[in-house]
Amino acid sequence: MARIEPIAQPKSTGLVRDVRRWDAVAVAVNGMIGAGIFGLPSTAYALIGVYSLLALALSAVLTWLLALCYAEVSSRFKQTGGPYLYAKRGLGPFLGLEAGWLYWLARVLTIASVCNLLADYLGYFVPGAATGLPRAVIVCAAIAIMTLTNLAGVRTSTTVTNVFTVGKLVPLLLFALVGLFFLDFDRFAVPSHVEPTSFGKAILLLFFSFSGFERVSIIAGEARDPRRDVPFALLASVGIVAVVYILILFVCIGTLPHLAQSTRPLAEASSLVLGGTGAAIVVLGAIVSIAGNLNGALLVAPRVLYAMAEQKQLPSMFAATHSRLRTPHVAILCTALASGAFTLNSSFVSALTFASMAYLTAHIATVLSMLIMRHSKDVDPATFTVGPGGVVVACVALAFCIGLIASSSASELRDLVVAAVVGLVIYFAHVWSLQHATKSP
Repeated sequence: MARIEPIAQPKSTGLVRDVRRWDAVAVAVNGMIGAGIFGLPSTAYALIGVYSLLALALSAVLTWLLALCYAEVSSRFKQTGGPYLYAKRGLGPFLGLEAGWLYWLARVLTIASVCNLLADYLGYFVPGAATGLPRAVIVCAAIAIMTLTNLAGVRTSTTVTNVFTVGKLVPLLLFALVGLFFLDFDRFAVPSHVEPTSFGKAILLLFFSFSGFERVSIIAGEARDPRRDVPFALLASVGIVAVVYILILFVCIGTLPHLAQSTRPLAEASSLVLGGTGAAIVVLGAIVSIAGNLNGALLVAPRVLYAMAEQKQLPSMFAATHSRLRTPHVAILCTALASGAFTLNSSFVSALTFASMAYLTAHIATVLSMLIMRHSKDVDPATFTVGPGGVVVACVALAFCIGLIASSSASELRDLVVAAVVGLVIYFAHVWSLQHATKSP
């Protein structure tokens, strides 16, 4: 189905190319596994019972189709930018800027939601950590630490990402593998009736648990061999996470008697499987997972600003790189400040709802760009192709993303339109400033 061709080593840029193939895989895995998997099993099971396993498998397939589209498009590029860059080259400068702006805003709001969730989980060990002044201190400290980590260099940031990725996978796999020996197969009884609407809700819910695989495409400008490694990382990471998620849900169904009513399903199942310390281990794993997700978000979000400035759609200061550390320090600091402001003035749910909508627009732009670039002579040839079935893959992925947006509420669509209008103002303001600068003596 896939075809890979040899390519030349890309030239260096203002950023340093120090991200290896498995670093890229870790970035993508870390982007997908946040805190959602620690609560989703009970929510999905409450909707459709054991059919949640089928819904999870279908969600993984849909994510895989999107990853195939990203893999083909990303194999044409060696620059930083990901969905923004693809939209600009495939759909034009205006839609490219809109895609980049919405994606950056979504990442900032994701950081806000992750920080809020981090404070909530720390409240398990430190009572009162999720409210008032302690919450503000935790949020500011978490953003400051991850900002310094990402300022220190892409090698430092990816090394930390690798550690966090292993740190979140180990307790999850330990829980899943040990739990296989405690299964009660009577709990896998198929319900007599499931509402189609409930099945659809479960698929949508589980689909968003795979969000973040596209992060790795954004750091292509720092990958050693981006046109090979980014497609590999996209597809490998979705496969790894799908296996982990299915194992976790399988064990939760088979071990936890009241899964549908559980608020912390992995913690409760772990206490049955791993003894009295099981719940604490899982909560600690959730904290590690959330912290790793935060570090990954602060790795990729500033690169979107950097790419937009590099493509001359934002002021050049955002494309500045530190002379010694070779990181986009201005973009990192601006993203961190915006994230902190949103974190202190938003909730987990409100931030995540908008972010999900914005990610869907980035996916739609990428899939459309894939189809357009197949017939364009203005881009490099793809070194990875989905094959003749690529059009079908793209159409299925596109229909699913459009369907998700269409199912959103009027208020959610309104927020997306308002954010897009702000992007429109940014676009024309920058165009005007460039024209004014050209006319000035």
